[in-house]
Amino acid sequence: MASLLKQIKKIFKSNKKTTTAPAAAAKPVVAAAPVAAVAAVAPAAPVLETPIAKVSEPIHPENTHANHTFAALTKSDAQLAALANHKYAKVVSAERVEAAKAGLEKSGFKVHLVNSRGEAFETVKNLIPAGASVNNAHSTTLEEIGFITYLKGETAWDNVHATILAEKDPAKQAELRRTVGSTVDYYLTSMSAVTEDGKLAHADLSGSKVGGVSFGAANVIVVVGTNKIVKDEDEAWTRTNEFALAAESARARDAYGVPASAIVNFEVLRAANPFAPGRIQVVLVNDALGF
Repeated sequence: MASLLKQIKKIFKSNKKTTTAPAAAAKPVVAAAPVAAVAAVAPAAPVLETPIAKVSEPIHPENTHANHTFAALTKSDAQLAALANHKYAKVVSAERVEAAKAGLEKSGFKVHLVNSRGEAFETVKNLIPAGASVNNAHSTTLEEIGFITYLKGETAWDNVHATILAEKDPAKQAELRRTVGSTVDYYLTSMSAVTEDGKLAHADLSGSKVGGVSFGAANVIVVVGTNKIVKDEDEAWTRTNEFALAAESARARDAYGVPASAIVNFEVLRAANPFAPGRIQVVLVNDALGF
């Protein structure tokens, strides 16, 4: 009986080995097939598209004279407060901007129409070649686009304005303004009015500004906001005398401690110089700038 039990156990062990061995051998074959199939038909990983970078407006240096903008002066100067919402402080319609641009070009001025202060800054910077001598009239507009701040740093130009201000003797400084200040390669300024029929108008007290613009400088760059566009020459005088003078007087009271400014010289440029038609370039900025 005992030997019979041993034989039965032996047979059972033998059957267990023969039934499990093939399964063990077949397992990797069966397992490998589905894996290979999945690998063959698995979809490719999704490709993530890089978003297109939004083109931002050019930046410009900070205005270090922010207290002398028109908006700031209307808050700090009681005499100017009544003009805070004046029409001459606001940009005009697109149709009037196009009319002024066309008028200026018909008068022989080269016009660069830009849409922001940053664009204005970059345009002016790119118009002046390295090594050129540069001077500027006082201009709230040039301050607002950051160009005066930029001029005070390292540039590729000869900053004549800095040389003039470095001279502390009043008589010698005045002589520098009359000579090298008015005869630079590039004179930078703004205007108090631009007419729809293509005229430029501005004023000053000493004459140093109108002198450099009218003839002295080899090249002139005028930066002007579209809030300064008026119908004609008569309105150019109205805007200059009734609006720009009031704002400049407010600035003078704060900057120099005087009662007011004054219009001693008033100049209208009706057309470009026929002997130097490209001499004056106008950067027309679709924004409210200066006064």
